Amino acid sequence: MADKPPRCEATYADLEELPPNAVGEIIGGELYVSPRPRPRHARAAFRLCNALGPFDQDPGEEGPGGWVLLVEPELHLGNEVLVPDLAGWRRERMPTLPDDVGITLAPDWVCEVLSPSTAALDRNWKMGSYAREGVKHLWLVDPSARSLEVFRRESGGWSMLGKHVGEVAVRAEPFEALALELGRL
Repeated sequence: MADKPPRCEATYADLEELPPNAVGEIIGGELYVSPRPRPRHARAAFRLCNALGPFDQDPGEEGPGGWVLLVEPELHLGNEVLVPDLAGWRRERMPTLPDDVGITLAPDWVCEVLSPSTAALDRNWKMGSYAREGVKHLWLVDPSARSLEVFRRESGGWSMLGKHVGEVAVRAEPFEALALELGRL
């Protein structure tokens, strides 16, 4: 029986070679390639971003403010390259936007919109990476199930604060100042 060839660690050059209709991430040294999101996925992310818009207000503007929110930022955390659907940093931690493509400052909050092609990756690998890198809050949105799972990092792991399903108004950490209409997502 022949030995397996040694596994080569994925590099950023591997990401750069991907076609523009793919999303590439490096997790645990391996390259993961996903197709661009389906319309339902993209719409859920867009609507959630719109709903959270008041938190991304500049100082002096109306709304709770205090956050910098980005859609599909490329995060360079440790040796990994992750692309969450949405991410947010408290403004005091990120007072100005970086000019670099790869953001090295771990977000305070990430949201992954689950789809059939990415749900296992989001739940199994990326959640562990986010916890290890110090992300404080994580949301998993499932547009098909019309659900929102809310997590807080505690003792290095994730504690589920709640799972909300259906046509409900939700006040979820860290954006509990605003009620989100889950059915709209």
